[in-house]
Amino acid sequence: MEHPENSKEYKGLTVNSGVAQPSSVNPYLAQRKRVRRRQFTAGEFVEGIVKGDVTVLSQAVTLVESVKPEHQALAQEVIEKCLPYSGNSVRIGISGVPGAGKSTSIDEFGLHVLKRGGKLAVLAIDPSSERSKGSILGDKTRMEKLSVHPDSFIRPSPSAGSLGGVARKTRETIILCEAAGFDKIFVETVGVGQSETAVHSMVDFFLLIQLAGTGDELQGIKRGIMEMADGIIINKADGNNIEKAKLAAAHFRNALHLFPAPESGWTPQVLTYSGFYAIGIKEIWDMVYQYIDFVKANGYFDYRRNEQAKYWMYETINEHLRDSFYHNPEVAVMLAEQEKEVLAGRATSFVAARKLLDIYMNKR
Repeated sequence: MEHPENSKEYKGLTVNSGVAQPSSVNPYLAQRKRVRRRQFTAGEFVEGIVKGDVTVLSQAVTLVESVKPEHQALAQEVIEKCLPYSGNSVRIGISGVPGAGKSTSIDEFGLHVLKRGGKLAVLAIDPSSERSKGSILGDKTRMEKLSVHPDSFIRPSPSAGSLGGVARKTRETIILCEAAGFDKIFVETVGVGQSETAVHSMVDFFLLIQLAGTGDELQGIKRGIMEMADGIIINKADGNNIEKAKLAAAHFRNALHLFPAPESGWTPQVLTYSGFYAIGIKEIWDMVYQYIDFVKANGYFDYRRNEQAKYWMYETINEHLRDSFYHNPEVAVMLAEQEKEVLAGRATSFVAARKLLDIYMNKR
């Protein structure tokens, strides 16, 4: 476009046209061929995992978390071939209310247990947004020391609205990590109810992190999670909070007396510590190792693992039945119709559910 300033009526004034602007599209884009990463075979996955290759392990975990049927089939083949190399770790479940300091504590716990040698894998379940379905997956940012440790592997996983599904995938990830030579596994939970039950069914020791000033012992009893805890620890016992932490520990000890004795024969202990200042970490892990020795001696360790394997067999059956039901074409058609009937008040939820189940059962 010609500049109006170059018109004859403006004597002695000239404006240059300037430099031609380059195209906004990269001219080399068409020349670049998109190189797709070659998919490993099941044998290659297993070979890399057993060698302790963390990159291959990460890809295998991604495969396990995938919802694509072809990925699931390959993942199951990899898990099956890794089974003979698994089972040689101590699995610790770590839970607590949001803000209790789980990630910060795991950073210190991990450094402490790695001093004894071996390798540590941290599997963190991160809650997903109900609206966007996304997760921050930022637990590694609070594990500054472990994230750069050569003998640690940290893997956050999104809950994606299905705690049961993620828990199953976490259990499968445990098998892969054990096959890769990780002899200590930490499983950090979301910290909200249902996930604790699922994680409890895949670990050897369930550690509950609490804070001082969260309620009296009656509140502690009302939280069913205390029944699952093999050890309770009160975090942030430092500075002016030490006395409050000791009082909270006394409350929790009183609450534990009201529960029936655990099957393991172990009496859960209540300890105080400071994750931020790394105070009392040794006492906590002395308790954990004492528990492991105790249950291995009385046979409860193997019994619990067998019960967990049985539990996950039934959980897998339930999950496959649910998926089969919702992927049934006739059920999918009737589902929308029955939903309208329920919303219009022409049918109860139970009658609509029974009709859908009858259709599913009759078409099997």
